[in-house]
Parts: sequence; C-alpha cells; structure tokens
Amino acid sequence: MAKYTELENNAINLLGVGTEIVGNIVSNGDIRIDGSLSGNLKTKGKVVIGETGTISGEIQCKNSDVEGNVEGKIVVSELLTLKATSVLNGDIVAKKLAIEPGAKFTGNCSMSIDTQTSNAGPKETEKTSAEPAKSK
Repeated sequence: MAKYTELENNAINLLGVGTEIVGNIVSNGDIRIDGSLSGNLKTKGKVVIGETGTISGEIQCKNSDVEGNVEGKIVVSELLTLKATSVLNGDIVAKKLAIEPGAKFTGNCSMSIDTQTSNAGPKETEKTSAEPAKSK
C-alpha cells in the first residue's frame, strides 16, 4: 500500500468560478469553492466558500469560512465563520461560530464540543432520580 506524505494530506483543492460539480467530494486537504457543488462535501481540512461559490448539500469539515451560498446542513468540528456576504439556509453544528453583520442564516444551530453527531437538535440526557436517605 502507498503511504501518504504530509504534503499529500494538506493539499489545497480549488473549484473555480463557472465550474459545476454534481456529486459528492471527499478530501483530506483544504478546499475552496468558487463554483457550484450539488452534493455533499466531506474533508478533514478547511472549507472556504467564496462569494461566487454555492453548495447544495451537506458539508462536514474541521473549519469553514462562508462568503457565498449554502443550502443544507454544515457540521464543523472547530470554527465556522459566516462572512457578511454569506447566505446559509440549513442547520449548523459547530464547536465555535462567528457571524459577521450582514450574514444571512436560516435554520437551527447547535454549538457542541461533540460535532461527530450529525443531529442539530438538542440531545436527550439521561435522567436519574435521587431517593431520600432512610434514617435508622
């Protein structure tokens, strides 16, 4: 089997203006979207969606800067930044969230350390009942 070098794992991928992809993208490195993606995007790196970029599908990544349009759920294990020009219609699951004035967001947001779960709704917690101590 081939071994991946550090350089290969940190590759920067670019989807340029005017390019349209229909399908899913899986990557180990950072990716910048200035074109259009209709499908899911999963990477261990950072996702940058430029002002002309549009994604219709689920995004899973470590960090993300959004300047363009996203239609779908975004799961970010570290920091999600919605820039002033961004439009996001969908749910957010992120550890940290920064929203600039002017950004548009419609959906639910869950800020949690455990972003591995893909549910944006509240988590159910286990209930315990404490019985009063009996005196002898």
